[in-house]
Amino acid sequence: MPLGDVALMSLYAVAGVLAAGVLSLVPALHVYNFAGLVILATALPGASYPRQFVAFFFLGLTTGYAMLSMVPSVFLAAPDDSTLFIVLPGQGYMRRRRAFEAVTLAGVGGLAGILVLAALAVVAHPLLRTLRDIVRPHLHWMLWAVIAWMLLSEWPKGADRAPPGWRRWWEGWRNLAAGLLTFLLAGLLGLILFYRSPVPVTLAFQGLLPAFAGLFSVPWVLQNLVSRVEMPPQHLATTVDVTPALLLQGTLTGLLGGLFAAFFPGVTGGIGGLVAGHATAQRDDRLFLVSQGACRAVYYVGALLLLFIPGLHLTRGGMASMLSSVWSAHTTRTFYLAVAAVVLAGVVSFFLLLLLARLAATLSGKVRYRWISLGTLLLLLAIVLLATGWKGLLVCGVATGIGLIPALWGSRRVNCMGVVLLPLALQLTGTASGLAGWLGLIQ
Repeated sequence: MPLGDVALMSLYAVAGVLAAGVLSLVPALHVYNFAGLVILATALPGASYPRQFVAFFFLGLTTGYAMLSMVPSVFLAAPDDSTLFIVLPGQGYMRRRRAFEAVTLAGVGGLAGILVLAALAVVAHPLLRTLRDIVRPHLHWMLWAVIAWMLLSEWPKGADRAPPGWRRWWEGWRNLAAGLLTFLLAGLLGLILFYRSPVPVTLAFQGLLPAFAGLFSVPWVLQNLVSRVEMPPQHLATTVDVTPALLLQGTLTGLLGGLFAAFFPGVTGGIGGLVAGHATAQRDDRLFLVSQGACRAVYYVGALLLLFIPGLHLTRGGMASMLSSVWSAHTTRTFYLAVAAVVLAGVVSFFLLLLLARLAATLSGKVRYRWISLGTLLLLLAIVLLATGWKGLLVCGVATGIGLIPALWGSRRVNCMGVVLLPLALQLTGTASGLAGWLGLIQ
């Protein structure tokens, strides 16, 4: 491969990071939605884009998004499925005037996770074919095991305060029942979107946008509006309160969860981080932020890197699914160049993250948080309307109703991931189409 092409690929990866920086300024706008538009642009008559350059642009875009979208998730509380857990301690940091530090901790974890992932990718990629062949026949029951663990790990809250009898029983089961109901309703919504989506077929690549916006982002913004949360002026820290041992533990924990999520279908970074956090018994907020940042970065980047391994034929995640429709890897050299591009994009993303977080912290306290939340809500609804039309707005409204259940009843918001997990688990066991037919979704 000519040296000029290698340099051009690096420039495309950096351009992807810069594009992700712009996208991160729009709360809850997912990188997959923008990537779908790029794929459509390459298919227009007369378009002559070198497909390998598009692939490296997507590498930079994915790496940049995994890092930079932490800023709106913490400062504006507009999370997606993989930043959902970062918001929880991030809001605590924000109220203590330390939101900049929270974003930095997650960014340090993300960069560390990318560097370790790159090192592992170079060494371990020949073993992935064997691992794929071993795991493939067992994907169905493994995914059901993840779902069962996610639901069963919901712990009763406040059952010791009510008087004995039915009231104490209901106090114990209230959030558990809310979690089960959220998962089932989200799963039913997912089946409808997979088999009989009201969103037009021409907008199919944006089909899950209204559901994810309604399940994860809109309820949180509404909660901020109702509770009248105000953002205090933020302190710009010059140091980060993290020790080498804590950074190492958080990175390895996040790496474990991210690799698990990247390799198994339907498992996102949020779920992977939840599993890894339970496995390592996390208690420290700093450790939590570092591990979640690492998990998120490894999940997004690792899932896309699997597509660059020649002969693996493993497509994981929305970005890899879209890119695989126009490009595929053929040489190991391309894979090594992709790993190098990820490292470059990760470093650029980290410094851009510090810049954007500093900007957000400087502006904090100067604008009322209530107006920021209201503007975020209107922007979310406008994006859904422009991307999917009024029918998508209806889907967003239904998803918002489901997403409000955890907020009102104290269950985990990750149960909303039933929108993807339940349809996929049913498909792997061969029962999805039968259930969809029984529900009248297939004519």
